[in-house]
Amino acid sequence: MEPPCSLSARFEGSFAYITTRDRLPQILTKVIDTVHRSKEKFLQEYGEVGVEAEKRALSFFSRLRNELHTNKPILPLTDNEPDTHIWNQYLLYQKTLMNEDEEPCWFSSPWLYVECYMYRRIREGFVHSPPICGFDAFNEVKNDSFFQSHSAILALCTYLQELKKGIAELSNNQQLEEFRKLLEASLWGNKCDLSISGGQDNSQKYSILNSLETFRPCILVDNIGSLWTILSRRKTLNNGGDTKTRVDIVLDNSGFELITDFALADALLSLKLATEVHFHAKCIPWYVSDVTKQDFNWTIKQLLKTNNKCMSECGANWQKYLQNESWIYHEHLFWTLPHEFCSMAVTAPDLYSELQKSQLIIFKGDLNYRKLTGDRRWNFTVPFSKALRAFHPAPLCSVRTLKADVQVGLEPGVGEKLAASDPDWMITGKYGVIQFSDST
Repeated sequence: MEPPCSLSARFEGSFAYITTRDRLPQILTKVIDTVHRSKEKFLQEYGEVGVEAEKRALSFFSRLRNELHTNKPILPLTDNEPDTHIWNQYLLYQKTLMNEDEEPCWFSSPWLYVECYMYRRIREGFVHSPPICGFDAFNEVKNDSFFQSHSAILALCTYLQELKKGIAELSNNQQLEEFRKLLEASLWGNKCDLSISGGQDNSQKYSILNSLETFRPCILVDNIGSLWTILSRRKTLNNGGDTKTRVDIVLDNSGFELITDFALADALLSLKLATEVHFHAKCIPWYVSDVTKQDFNWTIKQLLKTNNKCMSECGANWQKYLQNESWIYHEHLFWTLPHEFCSMAVTAPDLYSELQKSQLIIFKGDLNYRKLTGDRRWNFTVPFSKALRAFHPAPLCSVRTLKADVQVGLEPGVGEKLAASDPDWMITGKYGVIQFSDST
């Protein structure tokens, strides 16, 4: 019943428990508002049965919000989705962490579990409300974020297309510098997280490329050199034509961040640092702005439709990469489970085996970092590889701006110095890491 990596980790760092009661009710309120405003849409698409579905969903979400507000016990899921039994087993595991006369409740359970549970309950509410089961209550804010980031997207697409025109003439050092720029753009694109802003506008309004040097001192761990070493060595092997280099990107947010991830993936192919890039996204709407298949495909279609040459060329190139399988899209229910990644080999052995085929896995964003490290209150100087607790399908890197109070792998005194000057340094997204761990 207990995830295999949890027991030993329990003595290394305590769980992070819920620290705010504001964010989750705020997101639930926005879900309720979105469903209510979509009543006419449901009527047009489904007739009166759509209106009845809207009422059932609103009733479900209102009860859920009350459970949260009043600190009720965590309830088992009652739908029949492929992951339902896994979630209910995990609830039984959470009960083993409580005293005998206690139940896991909203404010007495680990924060990571509670957050994931709320988004899974939102999914449950729609599953119980046919025919609107597939409705994405976050779709509107995700799309708005994309359009509000138009200037930044245009600047990045223009830069990428200009780079690719002269990419064959770049020296090795120039290639490294371009790789650095696009990886750092992907890092700071992670600032645009709608789950942190409660669904409020958090789009990128300006060209992020103009700010990279200004942001660079805020990168607390910079292991770009290690990534470059791995990929450039593979590139040398690939020159013979017989060796493939696979890079996996475990995605985080849609909108501008997804564009930065696409630009990085394009550069990996264009610089011949990779021969194929595999993307991993969520099966269901998650953490407001996390990428789903609909978001992934919609984003490329939006670029194809634009009247800007550089943006449309990016869209055409990215669609072609998908068609010729230079880019490959994956989704797996494990990414929307509450489990820490150290349990993947047991909980989702098929996914673990798939990741073992990679030469480098890039984990984007804060949620992935929390699941990599178990969301514990580790000492800042604990090595990243130790906090992974034997999760190592392949060499891996976390590319993340800090928006939750967990961070490892810092030099002695760095965390304490930051805390003294800025008490909120771990949660504002001001600081970032490009943090690598080799499996060997």
